[in-house]
Amino acid sequence: MIYSHISDRYAPFYTKAIAPTRAMPPHVLDGLLNHGTSIKIDEHYTDTGGVTEQVFALCYLLGFRFAPRIRDLLDRRLFTFRPLKQYGILKELAGGVADAELSERNWDELMRLVESIRLGKVSASLAVSKLAAYPRHNEVARALRELGRIERTVYTLDWLQQPELRRRVQARLNKGELRNSLARALRFYRRGGVADRDREEQQRKASGLSLVIGAVSLWNMVYLQKAVAAMTKAGVAVPETVLPHISPLGWEHITLTGIYRFRRFTSDFDTLRALRPFRGQPRPVAPAQAG
Repeated sequence: MIYSHISDRYAPFYTKAIAPTRAMPPHVLDGLLNHGTSIKIDEHYTDTGGVTEQVFALCYLLGFRFAPRIRDLLDRRLFTFRPLKQYGILKELAGGVADAELSERNWDELMRLVESIRLGKVSASLAVSKLAAYPRHNEVARALRELGRIERTVYTLDWLQQPELRRRVQARLNKGELRNSLARALRFYRRGGVADRDREEQQRKASGLSLVIGAVSLWNMVYLQKAVAAMTKAGVAVPETVLPHISPLGWEHITLTGIYRFRRFTSDFDTLRALRPFRGQPRPVAPAQAG
């Protein structure tokens, strides 16, 4: 399975080949920390498959806002700091009392773990997997879980109270779905599967797919910019509020099969293929032929 990260500008910035039998949440943080680009990440969105209390806690400790769309949100209980009976009718929403003292007692160990991940001494996915394997026998793992319960409770309350947060998360996840649709269209050989057994070869194919997606996005952006300029020049108003909602991941106009000939790259974008006539633009008249 190929696990990918995409920015809010549709740019793929991290991709990793992982075993389909392994859980996705441990790999969420790898892309946030090891993407090797100049992208500054403040908030990260994921679906239910990337949600665990350990990821909530580590995102908080590493300075990221973790904003998942949780499918079974109503089945997830909140955690409080005081006995449940003190919350009246709200106690029906609570699942227990968070052990904040446990997190405080192991705070230094949590900081040591976070710095090891931040400095690359250990990968975030490996650390989360190891801690999740034996939470009952490791006090640090339990402390991380308790901190994650607190963070998930705060996020759940924000989700219930802030419609703008729900819209933002849904809009960003839709961009990821567009990226996945394009990936399926490009990776049609062998029905989208990766048959290589070698891990390095699997990662090479995953990175190659991400590169092609980035190339399609860039190519579309060049023509979208040219199209907006042509429409503006023709007197067709293009509201700026519409531009952020235009996706550069369409591929209906791109031939995905055939023979490709690559010429030397040129930065002269004025020699690009002419745009198709659009509404409000007169169609070119073919010159009359003699005889």
